[in-house]
Amino acid sequence: MDHFIDIYQHQTHSYHRMIEAEDVENNLLKIIRQFTEISQKNVLDLGSGTGRLPLLFREEQPNLLAVDISLPMLLEQQVQKQRCHGTWKMAQGDIRAIPLRNAWADVTTAGWAAGHFCGWFPETWQQEIDRFILEMQRVTKTTGILFIMETLGTGTETPAPPTPAHSEYYQRIETKWGFQREVIRTDYQFSSLQDAKEKTTFFFGQELAEDIDRKAWQIVPEWTGVWHRVN
Repeated sequence: MDHFIDIYQHQTHSYHRMIEAEDVENNLLKIIRQFTEISQKNVLDLGSGTGRLPLLFREEQPNLLAVDISLPMLLEQQVQKQRCHGTWKMAQGDIRAIPLRNAWADVTTAGWAAGHFCGWFPETWQQEIDRFILEMQRVTKTTGILFIMETLGTGTETPAPPTPAHSEYYQRIETKWGFQREVIRTDYQFSSLQDAKEKTTFFFGQELAEDIDRKAWQIVPEWTGVWHRVN
């Protein structure tokens, strides 16, 4: 089984404990607010996982629907939703065939989701990305806003795509689909070096754990690309 699929099926609580430490400076919400308001709008979050973006948006009180293909991830999101008395809705579904009517969303987000197609479909990822973008467009209103968030590196001093396929993917959504890229820091902050290693090694591997020790990182550098465009 793929490393990430295994985590998204069997280690959802550990995954959420890790991402709770991410974006210590709240840069993601700041950059989204530069391009759109969230409050009172129909917001669709694709590949929603354990609820990173719904939790980020909760004080804005949008009418939000979270969609993810993994039922275990949605069950963990339900736990987090109950803890904060959230009211958003959730649905299981594939981001390439979204279970939603046309032109519903004012804002559609897809965070750290479609990039997995590069590894899961090495021969056809371009077609999978195009299906995903077409679906984003279909369910979003004309003049609505689309956002795609993907990694530009964890534990690195400068931002860069993690693989050649990701580099091609990022170029594709810019050149073929007209997205514009912003680059932000979304660093992880942990209580200690041991805490940092315990919460990240299962996901990022031993190499990052060694960097945490060698560089004494309680704040682990993380770069995120935020791609955006009007529908």
